[in-house]
Amino acid sequence: MTITFARMGVALVFLCLCGKLADAQEPTLFVSARITPENSFTKGIEGPAVDVAGNLFAVNLKPGGTIGKLAVGAVKPVLFATLPPESKVSGMRFGGAGEMYVADFKGHNILVFEAGSTAAKVHFHSDQFNQPNDLAIAPDGTLYASDPKFSAGTGRIWKISRQADGKVHGVIMASQRAMGTTNGLDVSANGKILYVGEASASELWAYDIAGDKLSNERLLTKFQGGELDGLRLDSDGRIFATRNGSGKVAVIAADGTIIRQIATLGANPSNLTFGGPDGKTVFVTQVQGGFIEAFRSDRPGREFCLQHAGADCP
Repeated sequence: MTITFARMGVALVFLCLCGKLADAQEPTLFVSARITPENSFTKGIEGPAVDVAGNLFAVNLKPGGTIGKLAVGAVKPVLFATLPPESKVSGMRFGGAGEMYVADFKGHNILVFEAGSTAAKVHFHSDQFNQPNDLAIAPDGTLYASDPKFSAGTGRIWKISRQADGKVHGVIMASQRAMGTTNGLDVSANGKILYVGEASASELWAYDIAGDKLSNERLLTKFQGGELDGLRLDSDGRIFATRNGSGKVAVIAADGTIIRQIATLGANPSNLTFGGPDGKTVFVTQVQGGFIEAFRSDRPGREFCLQHAGADCP
């Protein structure tokens, strides 16, 4: 069997970023490298999400309308699921029982793939949805969904949870502030603060969660150029945010201080997630070139710490 040097290089980068090689070959922190072949995904590449076993998932593996899976140690993503024709999807998150939630912006659904299943079910639907676009999951399993209306430059946040009667209930969260185009979002480790990126204004906001209301809104930071897209928190509460159009991932302290900006290989990083065996590999979906890139961080992701008891987490 013939293996090209390019493919071998991708394999070595992936293994190293995921912590499989010796410590001497550990890559420099916060330096991104491509881990999947170029143009393996469409320009709609989004997601991404990592399950408890370390497998990486992203949407719109070519030819599109799909979810791709990159197994641990693999260098080429394979088809995980084909979506119904009435669905177009973006953000994804894993729940505590291994289920994968997916935002279906065309069908106005939150879809769910139960653990071990490749068939999508409707977890929650509302005709009041504009989209939804991205998802965040709280420590208690509550889902938060961003719901932008790009044509109007507006947006809102939904809270979606299972009630005592077993039914899934969704509500548009009240806020005193008129929101812009809500996009990426994540929740703090204690479940009390919601961080929301507004795409077109490239602003990062924080809100206190008070039941079905968002209060004490504060602007943490505003970027010049590009759009603020996906958000994920690490175990120290730092916010990692993709700057789509600017070719950067920003790392932001909880008070809004910009700690660093990491250059991506393409100009259009759409979203990101933490994974790898120690939760310190940050996977970034890259629209320009249709691939996934990754870099190493110094702390694991918040959701990784939820999934893995006893991890190197506070």
